[in-house]
Amino acid sequence: MNHSAVTPTLFGTTPRTADAPRIAYDRDLPVLSDLDWPALYDRLNERGVALTPPLLSREQCEELIGMFDDDGVFRSTVVMQRYNFGRGTYKYYAHPLPSLVRVLRESLYPPLAWMANQWAPMLGERTFPDTLAELTEECAANGQHRPTPLILSYGEGDHACLHQDIYGDIVFPLQIAIMLNQPGVDFTGGENVFVEQRPRFQSTAVVVKPELGQGMIFPVRHRPVRGRNGYRGHPVRHGTGAVESGRRQTLGLIFHDAR
Repeated sequence: MNHSAVTPTLFGTTPRTADAPRIAYDRDLPVLSDLDWPALYDRLNERGVALTPPLLSREQCEELIGMFDDDGVFRSTVVMQRYNFGRGTYKYYAHPLPSLVRVLRESLYPPLAWMANQWAPMLGERTFPDTLAELTEECAANGQHRPTPLILSYGEGDHACLHQDIYGDIVFPLQIAIMLNQPGVDFTGGENVFVEQRPRFQSTAVVVKPELGQGMIFPVRHRPVRGRNGYRGHPVRHGTGAVESGRRQTLGLIFHDAR
């Protein structure tokens, strides 16, 4: 049964309508079916980023890390310092995506689309289809054919400058980054930083430190914040602080494809 609710925020309330779709149980990813999407939506509106429980096991994280040197798995490699993006390396997966990446992306998309569609009227923007397959078809019709999931690898001194992951005219509003290492054990430093620009105010920063397997849900471009005269979109950029020691690897799940 559908219901209406409101989420408290600093500036008033953020509406929440209908029920979030449930993810079917998968024995390889059992946590996904238990995620509390309304609670994650609340956190997203409160802080601009929502941290999930661990989505992946240590073994699954190591499986993804183990693919990093297999060039056949990826369509391109970006050495960040060549483009002034920061310092480090990331690689975009090729089709067909590895099974674990594909299942994560397909399973997580519907509840994220529910979140995005709550935001749409507040931002005066379009809504998105219920399934990733429909979004992928739309991207392809717009010339966006290249898959965007990626894995990032940072060693000592590596970092990412603040940025947004746009890739084309069709932009799905939310993405997820999943930590593949254990902070304090596999690496130190390398905190995730999210910076929100507020009209007529100084920017605000949120620092997030996920544990192994945890995901961070955050905006690709902006998020709605209620002001005195209604909602407005606050631009959000994300980056990574310098790694002090060890190696830090992250899986990035972006849902729109690239030109």
